[in-house]
Amino acid sequence: MKLRALSLCVFACTACAFDIDDFFDRLDTALTISAFQDNLRARLSGTLDLEIYHFEQPPPGLIDSSIDTLFNPRLTLFLDAQVGSHIYFFSQSRFDRGFDPSDNGAQIRLDEYALRVTPWDDGRLTVQIGKFATVVGNWVPRHLSWENPFINAPIVYENVTPIRDKSAPYSLFDFIYGPSYYQKYAFNPVIWGPSYASGISVSGRLDRFDYAVEMKNASLSSRPESWNVTENGFEPPTFSGRVGFRPNEAWNFGLSASEGPYFRREAQSTLPPGRDIGDYREFVLGQDAGFAWRHLQVWVEFYEARFEVPRVGNADTFAYYVEAKYKFTPQLFGAIRWNQQLFGDVSNPEGGSIRWSEDLARIDLAAGYRFTSHTQLKIQYSYQHETTGQGNDNHLVAAQLTTRF
Repeated sequence: MKLRALSLCVFACTACAFDIDDFFDRLDTALTISAFQDNLRARLSGTLDLEIYHFEQPPPGLIDSSIDTLFNPRLTLFLDAQVGSHIYFFSQSRFDRGFDPSDNGAQIRLDEYALRVTPWDDGRLTVQIGKFATVVGNWVPRHLSWENPFINAPIVYENVTPIRDKSAPYSLFDFIYGPSYYQKYAFNPVIWGPSYASGISVSGRLDRFDYAVEMKNASLSSRPESWNVTENGFEPPTFSGRVGFRPNEAWNFGLSASEGPYFRREAQSTLPPGRDIGDYREFVLGQDAGFAWRHLQVWVEFYEARFEVPRVGNADTFAYYVEAKYKFTPQLFGAIRWNQQLFGDVSNPEGGSIRWSEDLARIDLAAGYRFTSHTQLKIQYSYQHETTGQGNDNHLVAAQLTTRF
């Protein structure tokens, strides 16, 4: 009897999964239109993410919350349209509590929109204009919740540093010991998430090589409100690029670079007399590699960054992560990621030098299960340790339920 009951439960769960898949398949058909003998096609899709975080104060990364347990729902809608085989348009809009997890009120944003033109079928050249993710590195192409095996980003994309873009420090002491880290949105990371800045890019693939170059209106470290053209113009612009090499199907190597001013316009009045925001820039050099073999995927990224800081000098930092994902079954996967960020020294006017921020190390562990081709659950634990200074620790436990349609 027990075996029969268990068999009935399994059968019922399987039937329910098929019903859910059938519903979403019918929804996908309803949200797809075509015209002019399929020369014009448009599709509306999306994801619904239900996230919950539990952490210690101050919250790690770019989480902005005064409470220790945060519920963060997010609805993301994607519009994809194609005219013929050479013209493509896409957009991404979100309804959530902020670009990064926060306890703020609800808001609606248009995060991405771009027009892409590919003149030749072989993909040697693609021109894209609009507001879109950076071409730097290998994490951005898999940063969305369905593709990312973790709930958060690697440390280089979310760890706030003493760099701030809205005002210049008045001294070395103000730079290092200025606003409290509880005011984390006064600060900037090396790269702010996928960096959806506005601009134009040129990319393509030539045999085993691929390339991408972009001109954007904001640096990689810029905050989300700087990504709109109306907030931050192109004077002066930021230039970034990546060159990739695929020797075979398993390996993918890349070299990235970026250079541009990181101060916002309102910081002009706080700069030294006679200096302009274009005089202080962020320089980033990155190396990345990816490997895939059967059920195993591995990614690594290394970043060297320099900020030119008024009244301080050059502030250098090095950050990297190594990430691995393994599929135990077609539905169950596990992932582990080791992150570290190291900070250099700046000259102390009183003599000697001083580290401009404390070194950090973090390990992320995650497990995910795909109930259907439309529903996924991820659970994550992260431990972050300050390897210099006071040695502060932070534990984070998070869960994310994603439904895509």
